[in-house]
Parts: sequence; C-alpha cells; structure tokens
Amino acid sequence: MQGLLFDSDTGGRMVIRVVIVILGFWTAWRTGRAVASNWESYPLAVVYSILLGFALQFLHHALFAGPVFDLTIYIIDIVCLLIFSTAGYRYRRTDQMVNNYYWLYEKTSAFSWKKKN
Repeated sequence: MQGLLFDSDTGGRMVIRVVIVILGFWTAWRTGRAVASNWESYPLAVVYSILLGFALQFLHHALFAGPVFDLTIYIIDIVCLLIFSTAGYRYRRTDQMVNNYYWLYEKTSAFSWKKKN
C-alpha cells in the first residue's frame, strides 16, 4: 500500500514528494481565493478541491508508480486540500467584506469579520 512516507525512498524522491505536497497545498489555497474573488459560494471550492485530489492521485501514480486510485490516500489528500482551500476562501472573503463594505464590517481576524457597532 502506498503511504505518505516510504522506508525505501531516496533523498531525491523525498524532495519530489515535498514539492508535490507544497504545490498541491498552494493550488488549493489559490483555488479557495479564486472562488471567493468571483463571489461564488463555498461548495464550489469543495468541488474544486475534490477535483484537485484526483490530480494529486494521478501525480502519485505517474511519478512514484503507486496505485491508480487509493481511497485512503485520496481521503487524506482531500482533507488536507480542504483545509487549505477553506483557509484561502475565508482569507479572501474577509478581505472582500472588510474592504468593500468598510462602513458595515470590521476585521476580527485574518479569517473572520463582524458588524461595526
């Protein structure tokens, strides 16, 4: 069974794995931001994260001769991608609400806002 870390991995393969993970998470972050920038709803970010999970499964298979589809790894990938996609979505939506409706809302954190009193 293919896992996230292997005992037989060489240094070069580990570097490639780390680069793929970073690119996947960065793409998920940018996907969440893009959905929020177009004022789309959050479920669209979830759909895009699911599709991005299939792309990562393909990279696991193509670069490391892993199985074509492994449900366990796919679920782990989706959970991680959803975390980054949600963070990107909330970060961008907070900026939009605070900057576009500055008379109504104020920023409470990087991921939330509240009504002004």
